Amino acid sequence: MSDSEEYQVVLNDEEQYSIWRADRPLPAGWHAEGTTGSRQKCLDHIGRVWTDMRPLSLRRHLASADA
Repeated sequence: MSDSEEYQVVLNDEEQYSIWRADRPLPAGWHAEGTTGSRQKCLDHIGRVWTDMRPLSLRRHLASADA
């Protein structure tokens, strides 16, 4: 792995984050979040924005149970 490789932050329908090499097609079920750069830049971004690691479906279920 080279420091010059470009990555992108990707997100799935459950709002779970990951990184993916920018020069490769995205796997099914994932879409680009918009952030690109070095591996570390992408990981740092995920660390800032992914504050609730519960899947979206679980968050919605718990929210409806509280209502």
